[in-house]
Amino acid sequence: MAVENPVTAPSGDQTRIHNIGYRTYDGPRLGRSYATRSLYSQSLRGAYGLGRSVKSKVLPMLLFVVMCVPAAIMVAVAVATKANDLPVDYTRYAIIMQAVISLYVASQAPQSVSRDLRFKTVPLYFSRPIETADYVRAKYAALASAMFILTAAPLIVLYVGALLAKLDFADQTKGFGQGLVSVALLSLLFAGIGLVIAAVTPRRGFGIAAVIAVLTISYGAVSTVQAIADAQGSSSAVPWIGLFSPVTLIDGLQSAFLGASSAFPGAVGPSNGEGVVYVLAVLGLIAACYGLLMRRYKKVGL
Repeated sequence: MAVENPVTAPSGDQTRIHNIGYRTYDGPRLGRSYATRSLYSQSLRGAYGLGRSVKSKVLPMLLFVVMCVPAAIMVAVAVATKANDLPVDYTRYAIIMQAVISLYVASQAPQSVSRDLRFKTVPLYFSRPIETADYVRAKYAALASAMFILTAAPLIVLYVGALLAKLDFADQTKGFGQGLVSVALLSLLFAGIGLVIAAVTPRRGFGIAAVIAVLTISYGAVSTVQAIADAQGSSSAVPWIGLFSPVTLIDGLQSAFLGASSAFPGAVGPSNGEGVVYVLAVLGLIAACYGLLMRRYKKVGL
């Protein structure tokens, strides 16, 4: 409670000095780990518009539905026709739906980081026990988790539908596990690329356009060059060209090690030796994205 200490000024007017009486916090100090988990949880919820306005929920929820509906239709067809297998392999589904995934990354990566940059709230995070590495890890993990939910949900729909259709349990479980590994790597890679691009500008619109351009233009350009190389009889160059696009990187990696059929022209996927290069490229890009985010936020937090 405020304490009033009246002081008489020389002029005869009465001046009052108020002791506001701020109290120190005597409760438990939860520390960096709790702050990091809270930032992760808040960012993950924000990636689907939870805790935000209805308008913010529309696009992520719509994209989630768009990802799952084709899987449900495929399951319905497989059950109705009593097919011996699903129309699409688990490892192929994300590649087919890569346009929807790219749109989700483009919309949610800037939402995750651009507002903090625009309103200059990043230094406020670092004024607390949370540090640069905690902020980057929380944001990266949140977007990667949101993307994994987006890409794994339709695989679950396919798997449950396959079991209901009484398809071979062992074969479907193996394919489902391979699909989860594939979308986990895709989520880490796309989340890193999206956050790095979005962290460059505080303008959300610029971030969205830049992410879409990098993901879609690179895929279109690489696919075109691969088709030209295959048409000219240089099929051995097709796998190496695939190293220059995030989508074709995941495609080549899973066709080399996860038993997936390749979407490359002529279905010429990388060999096991070339697949090792794909693995190194994917892991290297993920590490590079994390490093670039660390450098970016060390400068921002100064």
